[in-house]
Amino acid sequence: MIDSPKKPVRVRLAPSPTGLLHIGTARTALFNWLFAKKNEGKFILRIEDTDVERSEKKYEKDIITGLKWLGLDWDEGPDCGGEYGPYRQSERGDIYEKYLKKLLDENKAYYCFCSKEELESDRQAMLAQGFPPKYSGKCRNLSKDGTGEPSVIRFKTPETEVEFNDIIRGKVKFNSALIGDFVIAKDLRTPLFNFAVVIDDFEMKISHVIRGEDHISNTPKQILIQKAFDFEEPKYAHLPLILSPDRSKMSKRYIESSLLDYKNEGYLSDALVNFLALLGWHPEDEREILSRDDLIKEFNLKRVQKAGAVFNIEKLEWLNGQYISKSEPDDLIKAIKELIPPEWNENKKLLLKIISIEKERMRKLSDLKELADFFFKIPNYDAQLLKWQEMANEKIITNLELLLGALKEMPEENFSKAELENKIMPLTEIWGKGELLWPLRVSLSGKQASPGPFEIMEILGKEESFKRIKLAIKKLTSTT
Repeated sequence: MIDSPKKPVRVRLAPSPTGLLHIGTARTALFNWLFAKKNEGKFILRIEDTDVERSEKKYEKDIITGLKWLGLDWDEGPDCGGEYGPYRQSERGDIYEKYLKKLLDENKAYYCFCSKEELESDRQAMLAQGFPPKYSGKCRNLSKDGTGEPSVIRFKTPETEVEFNDIIRGKVKFNSALIGDFVIAKDLRTPLFNFAVVIDDFEMKISHVIRGEDHISNTPKQILIQKAFDFEEPKYAHLPLILSPDRSKMSKRYIESSLLDYKNEGYLSDALVNFLALLGWHPEDEREILSRDDLIKEFNLKRVQKAGAVFNIEKLEWLNGQYISKSEPDDLIKAIKELIPPEWNENKKLLLKIISIEKERMRKLSDLKELADFFFKIPNYDAQLLKWQEMANEKIITNLELLLGALKEMPEENFSKAELENKIMPLTEIWGKGELLWPLRVSLSGKQASPGPFEIMEILGKEESFKRIKLAIKKLTSTT
């Protein structure tokens, strides 16, 4: 067990539905999920949608769809027709109101009536004097409630040192005197992030908070609120930032694009899970290809690095290619369906054959559209592509006619890869392997690179193969 947890492990992902599910949040979800699985704990999804103006259902749907595609199912939540839905903060207003009233009643929070203009003026004054800006405390000792005029609820921050032991980073300290009295709610029914998260984590018995290092600055505020309620503090683990290959801040192209864009581009969920796991974590050995079971077995928060994790798209494509090559065509065909022309799906048997010989060359499933288009229509290629090294056109024509003669003797039912090899390979010992097979392959595919000629002919069949070889001869004849 990791960290020898004394109480049941319960972790959560708490995204805001104000944008698409992206790589950073998906990595956080995976680390929480792996930690829960490793420790036989629970993984919970909580939608933090108290920001009514920015929260949208389409973003919540994107988050849920993305997590399900990755296979990161959560273990509890409201019953939604036989499966768990996420918890939503927008449905927990009564709970937050109860705790806000408790803080107000105990004089640990108060209503603040300062205008935005006053607050900005105070902020600029502090900056001008070289002090970090914080609330002046003007309304701290007022006894007014929040009715009758615009107000917010502020937490009375005690001046103390806040310290916590981060599983990844070790001991972290903050001086709360630099924080000041911060806003925890707009009103009794509209809590802000740092308040709502504390209440939810307590109510949901969260044991470990695993999240990005951008939340470190929120942690002391949350600990202060926990202490005000005498809540038990969860254990914290702050994950490293995800960086570009040059170790600069990751570009918006990757940060803000939806995780589902990777699905639509032809990445497999297992490959992406494997890739995300290695963004800031590594197993004890040097393996790079790990199944979900491997990841669960090996995962340990103490092996998460403090330094930024480099996002390398080339490595993701390599990993994805490895997963594609090891997958059965039957398992790939459903995912490929939306990435190819509709007419390609009309003959499943043919498509399966094509996938079986092309999957070794694919880095993404979307590659199939370009790699395999010649099976459905021969491209208009240059006759010079048929040339092997310095062969003359007349010699290429002679060799293709020789091959036609040999293939003509073969019945259609024997037009298999094995039979074709048995028929053609002996001829290459006489006339040359490159001299025969290069023009043959190009005449069948019209491409610089493609699967071998025997695999192609087995799929095309005798009639179409003959047609394409004769077309190649015609191209060469017209240029001779």
